[in-house]
Amino acid sequence: MSDLGSDYDEEEQGPYLGEYEGERNEKEERHGKGKATLPNGDTYDGMYEFGKRQGQGVYKFKNGARYMGEYKHNKKHGTGTFIYPDGSKYDGNWVDDQRHGFGTYTYPNGDTYEGEWQSHLRHGQGVYTYKDTGTRYVGTWVNGKREGAGELIHANHRFQGGWIGDQPQGKGKYLFDIGCEQHGQYVPVEQPQNGDQEDEEAQTVTIPKWRAGEIRAVSEYNPAEELAAAAAAEAEAQQQQQAQEEAEKMEEGGGEGTPEGGAEGEAPAAQEGAQEGAQEGEPVAPPEEGEAPPPAEGDDSQQEAADEGGEGGDDPAAPSPVVEEAEEAD
Repeated sequence: MSDLGSDYDEEEQGPYLGEYEGERNEKEERHGKGKATLPNGDTYDGMYEFGKRQGQGVYKFKNGARYMGEYKHNKKHGTGTFIYPDGSKYDGNWVDDQRHGFGTYTYPNGDTYEGEWQSHLRHGQGVYTYKDTGTRYVGTWVNGKREGAGELIHANHRFQGGWIGDQPQGKGKYLFDIGCEQHGQYVPVEQPQNGDQEDEEAQTVTIPKWRAGEIRAVSEYNPAEELAAAAAAEAEAQQQQQAQEEAEKMEEGGGEGTPEGGAEGEAPAAQEGAQEGAQEGEPVAPPEEGEAPPPAEGDDSQQEAADEGGEGGDDPAAPSPVVEEAEEAD
């Protein structure tokens, strides 16, 4: 990305301010519409106020760049278009000589970014389009890099997930035009990188690797809902773990310290009565939903087999080819 410094400051460069033709105020300051050829060879044609560029104007740099837009106190401020020497162009908002706010940047290779800026960098919500492939990234940017929730849209499929440090990372999913989606996650993996010289030390680079999961039918994408669902699932898992730990502590304590005659003290008696009723042939109330029934006497082997069987999980789905992401031309 091409960047140039601030325009020539006509007040801070000594007594010689170049050539000027235009309006002045009673103090002989440049005030109103005028044309100036600055000592460094740049030219300005536009509005002045109390000796400073203020309002609409056109500034041409001697290297071929030019700015057409608003000024405030000699700085680009407001809306304007900047055409850089390499052919790239920015059209949008400026604050204190920097791209800041909403704007569109067209790069020398034809790529475009349309979205929010802060201090010359892509920052906020924006869309980056790669000219050669037509691929688009739609999502969040932080200090010029992709960060947070985003979507990378290709010709016949797209990826939805999170980014960290301009790389996809964490849980996400690939959606295919054939009507299915593959869930999984990107994990950072270090790979060795050989230097150009034999005596150079081997270096490592961290790249994202896709670990494929299950395949489902396509569902509607809502980044906020998916992030909220992930947070809720994590909170629920923590609650379940906490409840399990508390139950284990109660079992280890053997019910010591439980007051007799209270509501808690009546629970064992109720369970004991239920067991006696079962022995006498009376019906016993079924367990509540989600509660496993107690094993019968003599079924320890069956219980151990069930426990061993519960340790396994479903076989993971076969991994799909990693979709390579086009490098952003910056």
